[in-house]
Amino acid sequence: MLMAPPRRRRRPVAEINVVPYIDVMLVLLIIFMVTAPLITQGVKVELPKASAKPLSEDSKPPMVASVNRDGEYFLNIADDPEAPMSAQELAVLVAAHLQVEPETPVVVNGDGAVSYNQVVQLMVFLQRAGVPSVGLMTDNPEQ
Repeated sequence: MLMAPPRRRRRPVAEINVVPYIDVMLVLLIIFMVTAPLITQGVKVELPKASAKPLSEDSKPPMVASVNRDGEYFLNIADDPEAPMSAQELAVLVAAHLQVEPETPVVVNGDGAVSYNQVVQLMVFLQRAGVPSVGLMTDNPEQ
């Protein structure tokens, strides 16, 4: 009877192969680099120029109520932030959000070409929705 030669046990390799992780990271990096310029927050408006102190980085992300040059209202926390809405719908959404998170700052993003009356009307609707104070967004005049 023939005896089988004794099997040698393989020792486990104690190294981690990181090459697949590097490949995945490079693919994700490329995806983020391509998609980052496509992601815009809010509606394209031509902000008036003024020098002002920016919001502190410790504060919560603000709710941005926008009015474009055509007088259409937008809200960055709406289901579709780029879809125009009525001022009443905007006020209802802001009031509901403030009940959940009352410390959220609210800013108005008004196009420089829109009439002053439209911006004031938006601020009135925000006040009726229970917003304690409203900030105004501007662009830096040095840019």
